[in-house]
Amino acid sequence: MDFTITGGNEGAKIYLDNEREKDGILLFDVHMMLENAAVPEQFCISYSIPHIDTYSVWSPSIRAERHLGPNWKKRTTESRLASWMPIHALVSATGKNRMTVALSDAKTPCSLRSGECEEDACIQWEINFFTVPVAPLKEYTATVRIDTRKIPYYDAIYDTVTWWEKECGYAPAYVPEHAKLPMNSLWYSYHQQLDVEDIIKECKLSKALGMDTVIVDDGWQTDDNNRGYQFCGDWEVAPSKIPDMKEFVARIHETGMKVMLWFAVPFIGIGTKNFERFSDKILDQSGKTRFSLDPRYKEVREYLIGFYTKAVGEWGFDGLKLDFIDRFVLKGSSLEFDARRDYHSLEDAVDALMIETSEALRKINPEVLIEFRQTYVGPAIRKYGNMLRVGDCPNDAILNRQGIVNLRLTSGNTAVHSDMVMWNREDTVEGAAVQLANILYSVPQISVKLDGLPEDHKKMLAFYLSFWREHRDVLIEGKLLAANPESVYSQVCSQKDGKAIFTVYTDGIVDCAPYSKVIVVNSSRHSALILKGADQKSYRVLDCMGNEVEKGSVQGSLCEIEVPFCGMVEVE
Repeated sequence: MDFTITGGNEGAKIYLDNEREKDGILLFDVHMMLENAAVPEQFCISYSIPHIDTYSVWSPSIRAERHLGPNWKKRTTESRLASWMPIHALVSATGKNRMTVALSDAKTPCSLRSGECEEDACIQWEINFFTVPVAPLKEYTATVRIDTRKIPYYDAIYDTVTWWEKECGYAPAYVPEHAKLPMNSLWYSYHQQLDVEDIIKECKLSKALGMDTVIVDDGWQTDDNNRGYQFCGDWEVAPSKIPDMKEFVARIHETGMKVMLWFAVPFIGIGTKNFERFSDKILDQSGKTRFSLDPRYKEVREYLIGFYTKAVGEWGFDGLKLDFIDRFVLKGSSLEFDARRDYHSLEDAVDALMIETSEALRKINPEVLIEFRQTYVGPAIRKYGNMLRVGDCPNDAILNRQGIVNLRLTSGNTAVHSDMVMWNREDTVEGAAVQLANILYSVPQISVKLDGLPEDHKKMLAFYLSFWREHRDVLIEGKLLAANPESVYSQVCSQKDGKAIFTVYTDGIVDCAPYSKVIVVNSSRHSALILKGADQKSYRVLDCMGNEVEKGSVQGSLCEIEVPFCGMVEVE
């Protein structure tokens, strides 16, 4: 491959060296050197490859447009410490890796881009560095990894994650057992309208149905229920909602559940008492009711960490949901130098804030739960958080499924959580169950009011959570095989120790031959599934509430079995 370097500061020395290749993986180092420290200007490494056996794009951040795209509208993966991660791949029509590109540096703002050139039927690549302003630098180095092995695309991604962990300094945080158990999140079910007695009642119902932790979301810190953030920043309990926070936590613990608390990490609103105190230590000047604090000031980091340690140490919370850290962005006067800061780099300051936070919390409780969500996921975030959740997609089974698979492929052993599952209680039980069938390969977060839920919906939820708990070793600890990423994963399988659990979303043919036991969940609109390689094995069909509707013996190398929508068939 011929690489071209463009852009960068005037007089900058930008070059590639230490090129090495082994078994289809090419690595080389990128260097930028400036005569004097300066804000680095964006520079680009570009190259072109022939379009051969290439069908789609895979990226952790591309949700809708998985087709290749033209070079004048390249498919783009943006990455920085608190948003996404530097990996971008091309995939064949049969799901094989064609080219997976990754960077060793998951902190510095960059982008990976690819697009089809109509003049020569080649795919043009760009690797852009410093896509967002950062602090002045004199030199910079990163490693580029290009994997062209003809292996399943997900194996190329898994190997990149291992590379980040083992060779790039991104060792993931310890994952407590409770990070891998179902949760009730109160956001969609309550929004900001929190009520202590009602929440305690919901916790009792949640525990009975198979949930172990409740997440108290936005609203605890303000009487205002208008969904804004102008009252974030003081982090004082609103007594009209929660008269005694410590007592509230103790009562939840009495139900047998653990409890987490939400914070919007960067935000300080104009309705807070401390806004004036920090008005000269903010990152953005464009807001009207809330702004983002600047963590490059030690005072800001100590201020924020004080709230988090109080929540865990004094109030007794078992963990925190740390939200919106992707809103730490340099712009306006925050680009100017200020000698009061102990960090000049925003990315380094956010890293320091999160490291200091996680260390302080783990001193209080080594089993503390720390949740982040898309877009703030990836190798850097895994150093601090032990739970990564899909970004908000209320009642959207397809987007939830896609986000889960993307996270599972890139998150190693960190607990991957679904976005909070909700549905309309007037829907059919199968219509509700489709939300559960699409999140099986993650830790479920549920966000529906359980009190007053139709009985068949309760039975369905209890069955799915029971099924998930029984098979969670396979579902969340097995190897995930996700077919047809360009079609939002038409069929997903997790396999472990000869056992496999498939979920059919559009592709209704399942190969059972490699496994001693197979469970297939039918989340498609097919009324029947076709099983291959299961001749003479016994099977049992269940509906979405766990009722047995049929059993028998598989006849033939290809066998069609009727399976209700969001029901399942067990074969062994």
